Amino acid sequence: MGLDYYKILKVSSNVNDEDLKKAYKRLAMKWHPDKNPLNNEDAEAKFKQIVEAYEVLSDPQKRAVYDRYGEEGLKGVAPPPESGGASLFSTGYGIPTTFQFNQQNVADEIFSELFGAFGGGLRGRRFSSSLFGDDIFGGGGGGRGGVRFSGSVFGDDIFGSTNQGALRKAAPMENWLHCSLEELYKGTTKKMKISREIVHISGNIMQVEEILTINVRPGWKKGTKITFAEKGNERPNVIPADLIFIIEEKPHNVFTREGNDLIVAQNALYGCTVHLTTLDGRNLTIPIHNVIHPCYEEVVPREGMPIQKDPSKRGNLRIKFDVKFPTQLTPEQKSGIKKLLGP
Repeated sequence: MGLDYYKILKVSSNVNDEDLKKAYKRLAMKWHPDKNPLNNEDAEAKFKQIVEAYEVLSDPQKRAVYDRYGEEGLKGVAPPPESGGASLFSTGYGIPTTFQFNQQNVADEIFSELFGAFGGGLRGRRFSSSLFGDDIFGGGGGGRGGVRFSGSVFGDDIFGSTNQGALRKAAPMENWLHCSLEELYKGTTKKMKISREIVHISGNIMQVEEILTINVRPGWKKGTKITFAEKGNERPNVIPADLIFIIEEKPHNVFTREGNDLIVAQNALYGCTVHLTTLDGRNLTIPIHNVIHPCYEEVVPREGMPIQKDPSKRGNLRIKFDVKFPTQLTPEQKSGIKKLLGP
């Protein structure tokens, strides 16, 4: 009995062109040999079936022959055509030259057509997450413009249920990413080691470890989210959860942050000079010439945090003076103030 192309692509026999293409994209990304290095031969065999099924069902003429005579009819081993009608085959029961399969060329052409620059040949190609819409810096929430791949969008067996509508996506998994003010000022790269469960090509659940790279950009604020699409645990018939890291600022022993401004507290009753070491290691000397009073604030322009959208610009440094005047004076203090202020 021949292959059931509809079952291979997990679609119904009345599937339309758009849904057929979507089904092929998802399965092709799942079973591409380069994405299954641990069991490359099995993956390649299944991948070729997927390509062959799509090549037939996406062509109206081939699909008509397949629907009537099955795979055997396409490949020249079908029973004789019904009497009284013109034969669909060029010679005997064989397949016309336009129906011959060259799986390597077909796979390359279909893959290139559907995935554009991400396609190309079957061998030697490696896919990075940023190419497929997982770029964590594309708007802060994970790119959506490219083709994203997931190891188990259709579960552990390509011959499973054909009900694509039954798929659901697991809830997002959120984790804090603690960063110092220095890291958020200058930017940094953090490596996060994660353990996750995936559906192996064999159908078994296996645990793997991955290293995720997060490029923290200058000026990022508390609450900034970095999304790794579908990096949660895989389960059959469940789309893996997105893994989300949320920026959390570590307390600093000198500065606090308000938006793009840096705040530092000082105590003084009269003119002084403030000495500070900036978050990037520079030494600042700031003379204060104004009269200091409760809630007085000295503003130093462009010495705050980088502005996320344009790191060449910065907020301000604000020096807040916490001056506390006494509410009661002793007789000796009153006398001393009179002498200082004069008659």
